[in-house]
Parts: sequence; C-alpha cells; structure tokens
Amino acid sequence: MELEDKIGYHFKDKELLSTALTHSSYANERKSQHIKYNERLEFLGDAVLSIVVSDYIFKHCPDLPEGELTKLRASLVCERSLFEFARQIDLGSYLLLSKGERNNGGSERPSIVSDAFEALIAAIYIDGGMAPVTKHILNFVVPAIKNSKRKPVKDYKTTLQEIIQQNPGERLEYVLASESGPDHNKHFVFEVHLNSNVIGKGGGRSKKEAEQQAAREALELMGY
Repeated sequence: MELEDKIGYHFKDKELLSTALTHSSYANERKSQHIKYNERLEFLGDAVLSIVVSDYIFKHCPDLPEGELTKLRASLVCERSLFEFARQIDLGSYLLLSKGERNNGGSERPSIVSDAFEALIAAIYIDGGMAPVTKHILNFVVPAIKNSKRKPVKDYKTTLQEIIQQNPGERLEYVLASESGPDHNKHFVFEVHLNSNVIGKGGGRSKKEAEQQAAREALELMGY
C-alpha cells in the first residue's frame, strides 16, 4: 500500500492497518458487516505516543526542568501537532469515512485525522513492537523539536496575533480583569479574549507585561 511506503513500515497484519484507517462513521454506515473501526486503537496509540515522546525529550533535553518537559510534550502530542504530522503523509486521503462525513470535509478535519494518526501508531506498535513505532513517531517529533528551538517566541502578543490572523473574522481583545496594589507597586491581570471567549490570563507589574503573559498562556494552551 502507498501509505506503507510513505511511513516506511509494511504491516504483517494488513487488517490492523485497515482498522486504523476506518472511522466510526464508515462502520456505522455498514452495521450489518460488523466492521472494526479505530477508536480503541486511538486509545492505545495515545499512550504509546506519550511514552515515546516522554522518553525522547527526557534523554535529549537534559537541561529542561519538569515543568518545561511537560509543556514541550504537550505541544508535541496536541491535536494541532498530530494533524500537522498526519498532513505530512496525507493521512486524511486514506481514511475510510461515511459518505456524509467525507462530503462534510472529514478527511481534513483535525479531530478525525489526528485521532487516526494515533490509531496508526497503535497499529504499528501491535504489529511490530516498540522499535518500529518509536522510529515512526520520532520521524515526525524530532524535526518538530528542532524547528521549535529555531523559533523562540519573545513577543507573545505578536505571535498570537499572527496565528489568529490566519483565520479571517476572528477577533482578539485584551481585557483588564483586575488591578491591585499601591501606585508604586501595581499588579495588573489581563485576559485575552478570542471572539469574547477567554483563551488566556496573565499578570504583571505593568499592563504591557500582563498582556504579554496572557498571550503566552493562550499560546501554551493552543500547543505553541
């Protein structure tokens, strides 16, 4: 199969690969055929992904404290990253979806495609063990780590604005949530709103610093 060539792994049990690529909508459309779909594999794949990424960054990022390791792992296993990894191998085009789901753009929906990426991880793990699945995962994760190191974020507000601008119609706003302390030692807390929804909160001794910290939290929660 073409996908096997792309990922550099050929399955002994082809049914495992088929199950990993089958969405529940496809199985539900053909209930009488009792087709297996990928939700159980996704559950296992999530765990395998976490241990492989955790092991790699623990060994290769010795200077990072526990909190920074946690943030780095979260950025690598979040839906946004998995969707980007999946797009590198055009995974969405191989998925078995119901007619309705495919017509509604399911093959490009981040939640569906990232779940399938985790299911594929589980399928490789079951079929071949830890060695091939580790190789598969690190093919995506190592370049992502190197890329993140090349682009350190300093101006969080600008970075957040650039990301949001990719989606026309979205609106960012910084709102003062609280202000405390005497004039010579003020503490401000700002919230950053995306279309009136709070996506980050931060504090500082100046309004500018508080806004930066709010943007920073928003970026972290988004997986950046």
